[in-house]
Amino acid sequence: MTILECKNVSKNFGALAAVQAVSFTLNRGEILGMIGPNGAGKTTLFNCIVGIHPPSNGRVILDGTDIAGFKPYTICRMGLAKTSQIMEPFRTMSVFENVLIGALHGGQMSMKEARTETDRVIGFVGLTQHSHKPSAAISVPARRRLELARALATGAKVLLLDENMAGLNPFEIDEALELLRKIRDSGKSIVVVEHIMRAVMGISDRLIVLNYGAKIAEGTPEVVANNEDVIEAYLGRKAS
Repeated sequence: MTILECKNVSKNFGALAAVQAVSFTLNRGEILGMIGPNGAGKTTLFNCIVGIHPPSNGRVILDGTDIAGFKPYTICRMGLAKTSQIMEPFRTMSVFENVLIGALHGGQMSMKEARTETDRVIGFVGLTQHSHKPSAAISVPARRRLELARALATGAKVLLLDENMAGLNPFEIDEALELLRKIRDSGKSIVVVEHIMRAVMGISDRLIVLNYGAKIAEGTPEVVANNEDVIEAYLGRKAS
């Protein structure tokens, strides 16, 4: 059953068509990978979905409601959250305080409820030992988990993850993939933008591929990996 759908979403910045009539669906309990060269429009599309940049055209439907043009805080409270490649926690606040803000804002809980939920989410992502450390004092892998924890604390049912594995080594990537499977198994639906092909191919049920703002391919990882348009987009030539 579909939980998120984009219908012909476009975004223009003046004469620049950054996203061109992109359509896709995300099913409940699915991990959908989104790949494409740098500048393909992936982050811009994410920003259109979460309300940072209202779409120039098209519809974004979350669980039956068209949210295109809604404010980001409204979309968050409706159950959709995004993480960013550039990690920007409140650096002088503790890990606990950072996650607590997510619970109070997105979940709109009482302080007692939010503190309980914060402890649960921090334990879920494996950050209990860092709970009372300033976020600036923890490692890159821990900060990546903090990004996920802040999004999860909002109560989001759909997560858009923008290069959440950037800067991780192979062992840390494997741990991150295991956590994403755990999140999916908890009932969440996920869209993953990632440049680490081993990671995105290994975690995704389906893939969509963007190039110059347009969708050029969609299918299982195996089908997409052998698509000539995808090979040309990445390698600059047709498959021989």
